[in-house]
Amino acid sequence: MAQRAAPSKRPWPLFRPLSGVTPAGLGADLIAGLTLAAIAIPEQMATARLGGFAPQIGFFVFVAASIGFAVFGANRQLSAGGDSTITPIFAGALAAMAATGSPQFAALAAILALMVGVIVAVSGLLRLGWIADLLSAPVTIGFLAGIALHIVLSQAPAVLGLPDGSGDVYHRLAALWTQASAVNPISMAIGLAVLFVTVASETLSARVPGALIALVGASLATSVFGLERRGVAVLGQVPGGMPRLSLPHIGFEHVLPLVGLAFIVSLVVMVQTAATTRSFSGGSRDSDVDRDFVGVGMGSVLAGLCGGFPVNASPPRTAIVAETGGCSQFAGLTAAAGVLLLAAFGTGFLAHIPVAALGGILLFVALRIFHVRTFAAILRRTPAEFALAVSTTVLIVALPIQTGVAVGIFLSLAHGVFTTTRARPIPFERVPGTTVWWPASPASSGETEPGVSVMGFQAPLSFLNAYDFRRGVTDAITRGAGASRLFVLEASSIIEIDFTASAILSEVIGEARSAGMDFAVARLESVRAQAAFDRFGLTELLGQDHIFHSVDAAIRALKRSPGAAPSPEPDPKVK
Repeated sequence: MAQRAAPSKRPWPLFRPLSGVTPAGLGADLIAGLTLAAIAIPEQMATARLGGFAPQIGFFVFVAASIGFAVFGANRQLSAGGDSTITPIFAGALAAMAATGSPQFAALAAILALMVGVIVAVSGLLRLGWIADLLSAPVTIGFLAGIALHIVLSQAPAVLGLPDGSGDVYHRLAALWTQASAVNPISMAIGLAVLFVTVASETLSARVPGALIALVGASLATSVFGLERRGVAVLGQVPGGMPRLSLPHIGFEHVLPLVGLAFIVSLVVMVQTAATTRSFSGGSRDSDVDRDFVGVGMGSVLAGLCGGFPVNASPPRTAIVAETGGCSQFAGLTAAAGVLLLAAFGTGFLAHIPVAALGGILLFVALRIFHVRTFAAILRRTPAEFALAVSTTVLIVALPIQTGVAVGIFLSLAHGVFTTTRARPIPFERVPGTTVWWPASPASSGETEPGVSVMGFQAPLSFLNAYDFRRGVTDAITRGAGASRLFVLEASSIIEIDFTASAILSEVIGEARSAGMDFAVARLESVRAQAAFDRFGLTELLGQDHIFHSVDAAIRALKRSPGAAPSPEPDPKVK
């Protein structure tokens, strides 16, 4: 890969992913950009059709996203543009508010693009990259599977040569059932052939623009053999021209219903952008997720100003740039220039593209995002999370898609909360022959210290689990009453303590002392937890002489027989 200079040290430099490129690097970027354009042209046309937009709108969106990211982003290889993951989410919601393809529909999509762009960009400016971690892997896999099924269902009429369906999943299925006798075998053959060529090309090499090859072949076959006369639907005349920047004209009363949808789409965009950034860091170990949020967000803003729809980072297209040697956003700008030239002067070549061919490309996209092997792996390793993934898929398919996504996000958060609330205090034992204290396990025999109870808590201590913490510790204190003189809390995994938990911990310390037991804390390693101890008065309540670096240090300092004095030289204390 071509060498490049170190990025600017300024906090928010513009054109950051274009800096430091050598002449040799420009050559590599040119090749990568042309390859990216060959992949993006059919993909953006198909994505635009998936959302109910004209093909040239897909081109404009790709150009806007590429320019916006090159100016404001950080990743040197990331490709942004129209994306089949988010398009079904907002297309279905917008179709419930305005007729697909109408000026009102286009204006709503443009407003939504502006709103999503602002939310994502502001999230980056506020360093909220952690938001992308709110969706667990099983929920994400289930979400993608549900989107894939929506894509298949929405494109089935195009591939089968039937009229476009509308309405929810149930209406679309009913329409397919009633129209089954009208299937056009030639259209179906075209769609499946495009799917086969695209899959075979990617299997051979991701650099081969299989979708473009299949699309050109299908168009030539349609034109040469006059397949339009045999019922094969084609795009027809596609208007050409350059994008124009303008604010969409729409009443404020139509904007408010878009707010919830904008946040849902924004979260999905942030999740996918973060995953792309972390996977493709442009030859550097560093990745700036927050800065890439700004880049993708500004790309979406520009797309909205061009009359387009929300954009997203694309892992497959980014992989193409990386595999073809692209080392800066000059590759993305090269692809954008090629797409813009086609939109301005070459739309006449698109007239004979069969609609079934675009449907075949989208079937390939659906196949690519439905991760069967991952489902199988989750099932083998954690059946409960497999149920979570399947539930998310069912919700995405059975409910209005934006509702399904919202419920899926809730399930992901609920799963995280449930995992945290499952934490319980557990007994610790000394590893024989060492000073290491470890969670007790039936698989290994450890040592205990007479008159001493040692327990650990392996989670942040918060209102979610504080009451279970109290029950577990109180039970241990009750069982040890009269026999144990010292209780040691091994706190190496307690990384945070909130107000509720601090109050509970204060009560537990009081209960131990009332039972005649000394209470100590060992290995309070988290800086945040140490600060919480000081802030909530726990350090003062315990005393600095009861907070230790290790369990053994606490035992040496505080264990005593009746009438014995404490050890005069305790270990240094943790503040």
